[in-house]
Amino acid sequence: MTRIFLATLGLISAVFLASCGAVPDEALTPDVAGLTQEIQDLDASVSAEEAARVAQISYSYSMQLRAEYNVTDPALVHNAKVNRGSRPRGLCWHWADDLETRLRQESLQTLTLHRAIANHDNIRIEHSTVILSAKGQPISEGIVLDPWRYGGHLYWAPIEQDVRYNWEERSKVFAYKEAKKM
Repeated sequence: MTRIFLATLGLISAVFLASCGAVPDEALTPDVAGLTQEIQDLDASVSAEEAARVAQISYSYSMQLRAEYNVTDPALVHNAKVNRGSRPRGLCWHWADDLETRLRQESLQTLTLHRAIANHDNIRIEHSTVILSAKGQPISEGIVLDPWRYGGHLYWAPIEQDVRYNWEERSKVFAYKEAKKM
């Protein structure tokens, strides 16, 4: 009876993890032009050249990280490999740190990078990402740049359209967690 239960649990887990990691067709085809336009649409002050550069880098660097992290599985399976030590990097915050660091090298003049965290206050797995907004605009008006979600195939959307996560500024999440310790 125990073997049947464990086999069933294993099968259900495998199906769940596979379905969570399924990469939609639109994520497999880079839409640099679409992301460029979405960035430009943030505000009239956004430089067209800067928007195009950020879009291109966001896609190409995400794929570079995919290769560097040796991602061969859906995100949650890769996380398990990182956590058990068989992969050195590839947790969501690694992707966010690395993408943010790369984009900061561009010395952006018309755009602002934000860091965000979702699920810090519920039972779901906490998730980190980069949000891009027009200079001086709040995170709530930005675009999610999430290379982790589909294992290096960049996901992007205006923050209000990313219904999968409720993003909050990382600094506010850190302050909330620090206050809970006291």
